[in-house]
Amino acid sequence: QVQLVESGGGLVQAGGSLTLSCAASGRSFTDYAMGWFRQAPGRERQFVAAITWSGGSTYYATSVKVRFTISRDNAKNTAYLQMNSLNVEDTAVYYCAASPRQYGLGDPNIYNYWGQGTQVTVSS
Repeated sequence: QVQLVESGGGLVQAGGSLTLSCAASGRSFTDYAMGWFRQAPGRERQFVAAITWSGGSTYYATSVKVRFTISRDNAKNTAYLQMNSLNVEDTAVYYCAASPRQYGLGDPNIYNYWGQGTQVTVSS
């Protein structure tokens, strides 16, 4: 079992920045690729970014590429999502997730463990 706890969400003005954290506990953190997803009201859960266990490969949704950066610190069992140039369309609940697979990381179905989510609200 892996427990994931997100933090760092909040209210920010358009153009601002936030950094989300995902603290993991339980089984070895390096056994898992980590992903970030988001879900806005009335919409399906959407892939945002993912990173392989070593941090050697990262993947992004087109809508966030260049603006967002995913990273991980395996010594701290924590994954991060640095979000810059936020706009109102980024408003959503953001979830981190862990997958034992290292490919196909845009598919939410391959993630075994999910956090409870953290709200990000971007005001215009």
